[in-house]
Amino acid sequence: MPAQTFDLAVVGGGIIGLAHALAAARAGKRVALIERDARANGASIRNFGFITVTGQERGDSWGLARRTRDVWTEVAPKAGIGIAHRGLMLTARSAEAMAVIEAFLATEMGEGCRLMTAEQFRKDAHGLGGPDLQGALFSPHELRVESRTAIAGLTAWLQESHGVVFFNETVVFDAAPPRLHTSRGVIEAGAVVVCPGDDFVTLHPDRIAGYGLKKCRLSMLKLADPGFRLPSALMSDLSLARYRGYAALPQARALETRLRAEQPAHFEHGVHLIVVQGADGGLVVGDSHHYDHLPTPFAPAQAEHAILDEYRRSFGRDAAPVLERWTGVYAVADDRTYLIDTPQENVRLVIVTSGTGASTGFGIAERVINDLFDLKGSAA
Repeated sequence: MPAQTFDLAVVGGGIIGLAHALAAARAGKRVALIERDARANGASIRNFGFITVTGQERGDSWGLARRTRDVWTEVAPKAGIGIAHRGLMLTARSAEAMAVIEAFLATEMGEGCRLMTAEQFRKDAHGLGGPDLQGALFSPHELRVESRTAIAGLTAWLQESHGVVFFNETVVFDAAPPRLHTSRGVIEAGAVVVCPGDDFVTLHPDRIAGYGLKKCRLSMLKLADPGFRLPSALMSDLSLARYRGYAALPQARALETRLRAEQPAHFEHGVHLIVVQGADGGLVVGDSHHYDHLPTPFAPAQAEHAILDEYRRSFGRDAAPVLERWTGVYAVADDRTYLIDTPQENVRLVIVTSGTGASTGFGIAERVINDLFDLKGSAA
């Protein structure tokens, strides 16, 4: 392959790489995106496609999520990506959970959200809700895309409408501009953004090692059409103890203590509940979280049992038959939700370390591209 010249080479074709390609192309840059597989096949497609604002960590991450949601809203119809549904309802089964919701609503993050009574939730959610339902948080801010097809749709749109050149099934051996040596020859680029996902060893391993990252393996399910349509995504009490926007509130301590005592298996497997519905009516349900430097490929059945148990507790009915099961792996850190590292002046290393790539990636990418090319303005 003869050398080709670009303003920016992005390494990694998942949502974070695509977000950087979009931000750079919008800034008028000629962009190459290099992906080692035939198509994105990692965490970017093995998730809910749920663009989450409410519950993101207060401050920077919450702002990035708001910006990312706005970008999704703008680009999805242009890229032919359907919005499956909007909004979030998060149920509460105890006084402690209701206290967390009320405290959240009193913060700036609760803007536009409201408290629902148990009766209001059941009315809007086709009678769903267990016998101990106390109420629910409603947020209008979220949206959901089908990640299995949205990533492919975004890829095609960037290529067709923004002139991004894709090099698939191509491995980058070094990311030191102006010449990138790859398995398919030399690519010339004035700047590089490396978005390695959970690959900590191929490019800049010493830089990555300094952050002490681990990997998280999650387990998810797809259930058959239950015969009703959800008005929004659904979450439950366990999410209040897990999502940092809620869990950092003082009121969350009492809730976590109660949940750990009542549902120890759920905490053992890092289970909380998200339920979203596809255009085919099927429900995507999850998820569990297991952490290690190299998580094994073996997902315990107990984790699935805990996920479906939380489904029954929250919905007040048994789950429809399981159609599919899968796992995904993503990078995690104890002290940050994402990292932006500068191996050299014209190179950026970007890793989302909280499983929130679809929810914060566009905002992060705008910030990186603005900095890398010294452009005016920044993401929220």
